[in-house]
Amino acid sequence: MTLSIRDDATERLILALAKRKNVGFAEAVRLAVANELRRLDDGARLRERVAAIRRGIVARGPTGDEADKEFFDDLSGGA
Repeated sequence: MTLSIRDDATERLILALAKRKNVGFAEAVRLAVANELRRLDDGARLRERVAAIRRGIVARGPTGDEADKEFFDDLSGGA
């Protein structure tokens, strides 16, 4: 497959990555795409983990304890 980059800004980014990583143009593109896909996958897993934690908190229900307003106001610098 041939990849033709016709956008100067994109080409500069790819060349900068290639130089920093000391790799060729194609390898820089492969690294960038692989890392972006991994970042997207990691974000989806993070949302799943946070959702599971939230479900656990909700399942416990309210404790019935009263919040110490003076304590929390002091922590936040409020009056």
